[in-house]
Amino acid sequence: MESCGMSLVKYILFVFNLIFAISGIGIIAAGALVLADVGEYNHFMEGRIIAPPIVLIVAGVIVFIIAFLGCYGAIKENYNMLIAFAAALLIIFVIELAVGIAAAVFKNDFSIAMKDTLKESMKNYTDMDKQAWDNVQRKLQCCGVDGPRDWINGYSVTNRAGLQGSFPISCCNDTQTICQTYNAYQEGCFSKLEMRVQNGATVLIGVGIGIAFVEIAGIVLACCLAMAIKKESNK
Repeated sequence: MESCGMSLVKYILFVFNLIFAISGIGIIAAGALVLADVGEYNHFMEGRIIAPPIVLIVAGVIVFIIAFLGCYGAIKENYNMLIAFAAALLIIFVIELAVGIAAAVFKNDFSIAMKDTLKESMKNYTDMDKQAWDNVQRKLQCCGVDGPRDWINGYSVTNRAGLQGSFPISCCNDTQTICQTYNAYQEGCFSKLEMRVQNGATVLIGVGIGIAFVEIAGIVLACCLAMAIKKESNK
């Protein structure tokens, strides 16, 4: 006979997994939004900067699938499926924790790498670089790496095709025909891109922490129900 306590844990776990499935969709949405926001400027960003939202999207898909495993295991009172569910949650938790720690440890390295990429792109200034610079400067209303003078001093631009005046025309608003120091955007693109990455990281960290607590609760509930099922079967 099913005990009252075991019945309660079973239905709590079932409801939890429905919420967990919805949270999986939330994780996918959060990762996709950050990836869309930051990925638009991927020409200036290393793969390791783009990796965290991709990992989160994959984790969200796995969470959504695992939630159904937990629901089935709870309703059927299947000991092995519940243990597998708890183990899968633990693995996801460890992966998310590792990604979070790596992002925190290499945060400064990410910024340095992005700045180096911006400088190198300005030096090369190929057609692809020109398109990327025009895109970021127009959308973020910035100019150069640290400011407009980067286009004049300190960077040996070997291919100046597409430069009008001293700067790319994208350094100024659309009403300007010639872009010079006095009418160019004064803020550099590095600080604006860095802010985008940091805002995205804040979103990912917040979502990750919230889901981590949910995962821990799921592991505890699954283990409690599995132990109760095992205890009942041994009677």
